[in-house]
Amino acid sequence: MFESLSDKLTAVFGKLTGKGRISENDVDEALRAVRLALLEADVDFKVVSGFIKAVRGRAIGSDIFTSLTPGQTVVKIVREELAKILGGEAADLQRGDRPPTVIMLVGLHGAGKTTTAAKLALHIRKTRKQDVMLVAADLKRPAAIDQLVQLGKQLNIPVYSESPDGTTPPKLIDRAIKQAQEKNVYWLILDTAGRLHIDDELMAELAEIRDAVKPVETLLVVDAMTGQDAVRSGSEFHNRVGLTGIIMTKMEGDARGGAALSMRSVTGVPIKFIGVGEKPDALEPYHPDRLASRILGMGDVVTLIEKAQEDLDLEKAKELEKRLKKAQFNLEDFLDQIRQVRKMGPISDLLGMIPGMGALRGKIDPRNIDEKRLVRAEAIVLSMTLAERRDPRIINGSRRRRIAIGSGTSPSEVNQLLNQFFEMQKLMKRVVTGGGRRALMGMLAGKR
Repeated sequence: MFESLSDKLTAVFGKLTGKGRISENDVDEALRAVRLALLEADVDFKVVSGFIKAVRGRAIGSDIFTSLTPGQTVVKIVREELAKILGGEAADLQRGDRPPTVIMLVGLHGAGKTTTAAKLALHIRKTRKQDVMLVAADLKRPAAIDQLVQLGKQLNIPVYSESPDGTTPPKLIDRAIKQAQEKNVYWLILDTAGRLHIDDELMAELAEIRDAVKPVETLLVVDAMTGQDAVRSGSEFHNRVGLTGIIMTKMEGDARGGAALSMRSVTGVPIKFIGVGEKPDALEPYHPDRLASRILGMGDVVTLIEKAQEDLDLEKAKELEKRLKKAQFNLEDFLDQIRQVRKMGPISDLLGMIPGMGALRGKIDPRNIDEKRLVRAEAIVLSMTLAERRDPRIINGSRRRRIAIGSGTSPSEVNQLLNQFFEMQKLMKRVVTGGGRRALMGMLAGKR
């Protein structure tokens, strides 16, 4: 996300931090470039003006010109002010006094409200270890009811639904709350009706549900790629319904993503989650300071660590460590590592969280990061027999051809994978025995 904006800001501050001494003119020139980059990213004009004024006031009013690292001091100020317009502190979900805590999702049709309801339910279950129930309260669109029911089945999350004939959303939700109380469900997520545009009928229905149900959270689901339209609809929903938070979807795209930078400042409502992909687990808590670091190309190590803790199997990691110490690393272990890396998400997204990788984005073409290579590698290993995985040295020419046919690849791709594995096996053996640190650093640097 924000690749285009991040590239431009990284370039601007790269020039600034490369200077031993900077002047007031250097700061003004950098801020002009920053202003243009933010406006091109579709950040609200008033937000940009306030941001530039705040940064310049702090930069010119400080002792940065006599500092040993003046450029880095300016970047630090920019990061702090950027985190402020992004929302300052992270805002968590609020809990009710007694279960179930009702969360009402609202938004326009097409923003991804129904899929976001399922993602939020999965996130709550994984992070809070508490029961969640979804409620199909969009009685205007039977397809939305069917979609939510199917998503619930896929994720093993209960969905309360009724026939849309002869009932109203408040009555349906009241029955859903009673069922949740009987089953001791902690969280109840309401998927309400949406429209292609804001109208009085939609707002009246949402206000009726709000008054009847009194949800603890009223979250607006909004498409980040709609730019300033998202900000305008956010303000309208807040004025008419009263929001407690926002979930921005489609943040993995780069088109007009600057709406997120305007949303908090313009609406006054905190962003609580961002959708970063289509998979059920592609929903992240919103941390303004971390996002500011990612936009400035500084990475996001904390989120990377959290993803690793959430997705990686610690027991398997401990077992792998034992096998490495005994020099027993084989293709079955290799397969486990491939699967665990894939669970963490696209490699290009993971690279963006590593400090310093933002500066390399212009040198590394994301199109050359072939995500399908992991899929092909997994297929190749799965096409091997158990004996071949445990001792790949027995794989001869005829076995390579059989593996290639079974995996839908070529013998040369099988060869390439085996060569990479043998090289990794040697390196790991040397690292474990204490003689491979230099070789490992060389490999990470792209040397042979």
